[in-house]
Amino acid sequence: MAANLTPEEAAALVRPVDVVGMGLGPANPPALLEALSAREDYEAVEVGGALVLGLYEFFNRPGVRFKAGFFGPAERFWSSAGARVELVPAGFRQFGPLLEVMAPRVMMVNGTPPDEHGRVSMSLHYGATMDELRRAAADPERLLIVETNERLPWTGHLPAYPNTLHVDEIDALVGADREPFALEEPPTTAVDEEIARLAASRIPWGATLQTGIGAIPSMVATRLAEGDGGGYGIHSEMLTDGIMRLHKAGKVTNDNKSVFNGVSVTTFALGSAELYEWLDENDDVAFAPVDLVNDPVIIGSNSRFVSINGAISVDLYGQIVADCIDGRQISGVGGHEDFVAGAEHHTDDASLVCLGSTIEVGGELRSRIVAQLPQGAVVSTPRHHTGSVVTEHGIADLAGLTVRERAEALAEIAHPQFREELRAAARQMG
Repeated sequence: MAANLTPEEAAALVRPVDVVGMGLGPANPPALLEALSAREDYEAVEVGGALVLGLYEFFNRPGVRFKAGFFGPAERFWSSAGARVELVPAGFRQFGPLLEVMAPRVMMVNGTPPDEHGRVSMSLHYGATMDELRRAAADPERLLIVETNERLPWTGHLPAYPNTLHVDEIDALVGADREPFALEEPPTTAVDEEIARLAASRIPWGATLQTGIGAIPSMVATRLAEGDGGGYGIHSEMLTDGIMRLHKAGKVTNDNKSVFNGVSVTTFALGSAELYEWLDENDDVAFAPVDLVNDPVIIGSNSRFVSINGAISVDLYGQIVADCIDGRQISGVGGHEDFVAGAEHHTDDASLVCLGSTIEVGGELRSRIVAQLPQGAVVSTPRHHTGSVVTEHGIADLAGLTVRERAEALAEIAHPQFREELRAAARQMG
């Protein structure tokens, strides 16, 4: 039976020399991280996780090293401040095996209070950690700490993949009472609106949808919610406010999917308080392991599958940069390549990579469609997986095109100011 501890008591269980693991984003236990931040006696603590949802001093302690699978604002902040926060290049599906090799002595996670049967829901996150949580629970030499919060929703799951732990498996329960982290939707622009309009025009009735993180993918889902289409299915790594709006508009039926028919499938949710309230005891949504949700073979078994993701830049070959720019880590691979690759198995599938045609840097307007990627850029999605690229100036469908035809198509959807420059560069490159 789990011991009921305060955050400070639970934090004291982490040794000055230790290995600690936690899940991505909503799996972070905030009260426990705050209690860990109050300590200064760390000598060599290695932490595995991703997308921390707060600026916790724990990650800035001299004796702490954070190996992050995905960068968000917190990782970028601490990394630039000189903390030992380093990226482990990996897709979301690889997090589980990497965590298994790391074998953290302490696993910590966020969840709901136990129900009348002693079950604790992992709430907003299934991800890649459930197997490691259970391995830690079964090993007397390891610790499983679960922070529970009354304000977290109890979420649904697939029958074969329960997203709950029993109190008998847990070493320590830490009670907390705080609002779950709410991800504010960024303000939108006229450019974003036009990109969302163009992308939505490519989504047929009855399509199965995946939307990535960012303003434009969520806007596409919102536009579909307001449109005439329907009969959609959801198979998406991340569940967003846009997908919730699709459901509330009655546009999601999940009865045209080839796998997991009848339910929207995801592996984590991040959004507003309204989204979390809607997810509470909502059996229309099932949280499942990331190695299932993000498997390109499973994704590709759905006909009329449409993947909608953002990007930072694309070159004339069709190589996508989505997580790193000028040598600086912005986010991570996540499931980007998995869903782009999964959306190429049928002729009625589509992968829509969306980005504004320009960005202003230091008062200078720059094209985000470039002849060649600059030194320091890291390719997130290779050219052979890139399907369609969408800017406010149009859609370039790259599948089946030659290298020369790709360059022509991408130059055509660049900002008019840069088109001839890109065409000249393409000719020079042969």
